[in-house]
Amino acid sequence: MRRRNRAGQSALPPRPDFDALELAAQRSGEKRLVFLALIGDLNFAWSNNESLFIYVLRLLLDTNEPAAAIVFSTLNTTRARLDLVQRLAKISLRDRQLKAELDEIISAFSASTRLRNDLSHATFVIDQGGEITHTQSMKLEESKGHLRFGVRRAIDQQRLDEIAMAVRSLYALNRRIWDFLPQLERSIRMVSDPQPPP
Repeated sequence: MRRRNRAGQSALPPRPDFDALELAAQRSGEKRLVFLALIGDLNFAWSNNESLFIYVLRLLLDTNEPAAAIVFSTLNTTRARLDLVQRLAKISLRDRQLKAELDEIISAFSASTRLRNDLSHATFVIDQGGEITHTQSMKLEESKGHLRFGVRRAIDQQRLDEIAMAVRSLYALNRRIWDFLPQLERSIRMVSDPQPPP
């Protein structure tokens, strides 16, 4: 039985007029398209970066690409994959500078992951004109013993700029990872195939 408030009305919000919202969304225009395109770009760039960690795993595990991909996909969260990379680096990387570079890459990627998760797992608040006005985080937050159901953030120019900057950072990070991989390969080879003394 549906719970009702004291006045006998439903505790649920009224059902949206989907036809009117869809029609309004078609006219709501450029800001909506920019926002949705930025989310798409963020996911595109983020996924391409995450997949490069398969090659990092391949080198650290000294295995082939299919085996590294199996290890990567068997771990079901990004955090677990990054933890494995960092743990393997502790036992496989002797070059402190290279290990620091890997830690910085992981840190930069983790920062973008927070934004990507926030946007990918949010509810979008739409006004009567079909405009996406806010994101409502689906994450429960606890502060001083109180539970709060996520943060509501406006989709304003500052937010659009934040997402655009994250996308640019991910593109730069992608190049940085590609530049890092040959260095990692050389370092791993030097450890596994040391040159015999002259």
